[in-house]
Amino acid sequence: MLLQGKKALILGLANNKSIAYGIAHAFKEQGARLAFNYVGDAIKKRVEPLSEELGGEFTFQCDVTDDAQIQAAADLVKEKWGGVDILVHSVAFANREDLSGRFLDTSRAGFHLALDISAYSLTGICRAFEPLLHDGSSVLTMTYHGSTKVIPGYNIMGVAKAALEASVRYLSYDLGEKGVRVNALSAGPIKTLAASAVSGLKNIFTRVEEHAPLRRNVTTADVGGAAVFLASELSHGVTGEVIYVDSGFSQLGI
Repeated sequence: MLLQGKKALILGLANNKSIAYGIAHAFKEQGARLAFNYVGDAIKKRVEPLSEELGGEFTFQCDVTDDAQIQAAADLVKEKWGGVDILVHSVAFANREDLSGRFLDTSRAGFHLALDISAYSLTGICRAFEPLLHDGSSVLTMTYHGSTKVIPGYNIMGVAKAALEASVRYLSYDLGEKGVRVNALSAGPIKTLAASAVSGLKNIFTRVEEHAPLRRNVTTADVGGAAVFLASELSHGVTGEVIYVDSGFSQLGI
């Protein structure tokens, strides 16, 4: 198995339809050891049963907007595991009102919130967990094509994902010196809870099926398979990249 015994920390598991779940399931099938974060008691009640189902070894509180909680999480993981082989950042958020109407109307507070949670959090997590990463460790984050092209309704999240992808490149440079790889997966539209908040995605599923080279939408299992590649030694020479898993839709000129 490609990830036998590898210690994989997954941030952002929400439910069994989420991309993080698909990645965790794929990791489990390849022999990885798993641990998951949660934010508050309400999310904890959802995450703990999923962690048990996936064979997770422990769960922990970590709100990525709080540097103290991020550091406490790193300290706990060090105590439990000593180090981390795989770090998955599947975290994003924007106010619902900023995912409809005009991007022009994004509030200053809404802009700050979306960029803080969806982009800066990757840097904050990498900084806190850097002492636990080692030569061969892999950091993965999730992005979307709205970072480079206008997707109506994606609005501030597109800007946040653009910042996230730039962060991947700079983090890959900083952490590459110690042999740590940092990459992003850009999944095609998937019917997740997060996607349901973006009104502009509702019609894209049909367009992907009709026009994408593979003539189908992707699944969380598809993303999980790509994540296994980036987490494993098969991608030993790959860093600073955005890998598309979207049936080729992003390559079209329509």
